[in-house]
Amino acid sequence: MNLQRGIHSMIEQIDGPMASFFSSCVHCGLCADACLFYTETQEPKYTPIYKLAPMRRIWQQQFTFWGRLLFKLGLSKPVTDEELAEWEPLVYDSCTLCGRCSLACPVGNDITYMVRKMREGMAASGHAPEGIKEATRRAIELGSPMGVTINTLKAHIKHAEKETGIAFPLDLVGADYLLVLSSAEIAVFSEIIPAVARIFHQAGISWTMASDGFEATNSGIQIGSSDLAAELVNRIVKSAEHLKVRYVISPECGHAYTALRWEGPNLIGRPFPFEVVHIIELLDQLQSSGRLKTTGTTDARMTFHDPCQMVRRGGVIDQPRNLLNKIASNFVEMPESGIQNWCCGGGGGVSANPRADELRLKVFSRKKSQLDAIAVKTMVTSCSNCRSMLEEGIEHYHMDTNVIGLTELIAEHLAEPSEEPKP
Repeated sequence: MNLQRGIHSMIEQIDGPMASFFSSCVHCGLCADACLFYTETQEPKYTPIYKLAPMRRIWQQQFTFWGRLLFKLGLSKPVTDEELAEWEPLVYDSCTLCGRCSLACPVGNDITYMVRKMREGMAASGHAPEGIKEATRRAIELGSPMGVTINTLKAHIKHAEKETGIAFPLDLVGADYLLVLSSAEIAVFSEIIPAVARIFHQAGISWTMASDGFEATNSGIQIGSSDLAAELVNRIVKSAEHLKVRYVISPECGHAYTALRWEGPNLIGRPFPFEVVHIIELLDQLQSSGRLKTTGTTDARMTFHDPCQMVRRGGVIDQPRNLLNKIASNFVEMPESGIQNWCCGGGGGVSANPRADELRLKVFSRKKSQLDAIAVKTMVTSCSNCRSMLEEGIEHYHMDTNVIGLTELIAEHLAEPSEEPKP
């Protein structure tokens, strides 16, 4: 452990927004009622703003008059290594960076932003979960937090080519779109690979994948290391620049979308020479322009789980519903859907942290109550991490609900050439 390095990092992270957020907090507790870790346990320690207590004290001691005075008089104790060890589960196990607390704050404090900043100091001091440390190490050394390699991807591509009869472009210079995937989409939900190929083939999309920049999952964001997050983003940027694409397609992965779309240019210190579009945004664009044609509907009672990073923090709200309303005749919204939706419980690196499994499954009771209220058999989502967590929670609570990715569902309803309307 390196306490001084962590304290120094936290001091460096206290910028203007952080200082204003600490100063303006009115201690109302509304952030607690917005956090599923508090609502499902009723334990005060899970109040979001409380998770920042050590960093708040550092801010007071370093940047406020009374804080400096109390510190000099010995009335305000320095943050210790033992204290950071005590706070580590609060910062990593019981926060998914979902942003619901930030949405609820009456004075507009972005608590998610603050937790991200605190994680920078925690990671620098060595106080991060071993599971996330190991995932980050694999991402840096092997190129993927799950150990997925280009050979693994090529094997899936070969299988998908046989299944669809469609050639998969790899390292194609001059394509319009570069598709990147998350580890989970390759290793667990590989059905998205032929689904995307079929959709792009029908729509006439010029696309490619990159053998040295196919992984979009960003463990640096989750553990709290901007340097590592920048390195992972830069791999995709370099591939996109080399291939001269106009767009990079973010996969069905929430934090990959956040890292690429919203934080990427700041992380690498320059603007992208391309645009980032979420796969669901692209499918909605293709559908509205008439290039994506579907046929038939399903009368199965369906709902949509809104991934936090995509919907609440990314603004991709209407697009998945536009797509679902074309093919699902019995689509129903969950209580508190859209930007108010409750997290799956595994974002922000929690899913990569085995120590948090028991707590994560306990707080899944909130999602269970949402599903129980509408009695659906099928839940659709557009984040592979959410999908894994939803499936685990459903199994844990012995629920009779299936989970499917939106992209695959759209692919199942693609119109064949003979079914497409004549121009």
